[in-house]
Amino acid sequence: MSTLEDVRKTVEGVIGNLTPAKAQEVAKGFSDPGAAKEQVAKVAAELIEWSQRNRDRMKEFVGREIASQMRSVGVATQSDLDAVKRRVRDLERRAGMTASGRKIASKKSPVKKTAAKKTSASSPKSASAAS
Repeated sequence: MSTLEDVRKTVEGVIGNLTPAKAQEVAKGFSDPGAAKEQVAKVAAELIEWSQRNRDRMKEFVGREIASQMRSVGVATQSDLDAVKRRVRDLERRAGMTASGRKIASKKSPVKKTAAKKTSASSPKSASAAS
């Protein structure tokens, strides 16, 4: 295996998901031609561990960079939105409002509605008012 091919496979292992079979293949390429199977297996295991650590680091780096770019253009984060929701709920409670904007009924004394007086068309007052 050429050195360039070894480097390419190693970089693919860092970026992608390095399978045990692929790690064995890369380890054989880096090891001496007469290396024992145990030595190749050890190198393959180290490559898998190294690959996982580097993928984790890459994810963290990309996540931080995306968050930084989002902040620079003014996009609100989930924690920003959660804080606004808490504040709105608190203000609604203080104002005695529900989430839909309706007033919360007071528990002190219920307001009684008085029945409207009915006037019939045959009553003398309504007949004289109509003429």
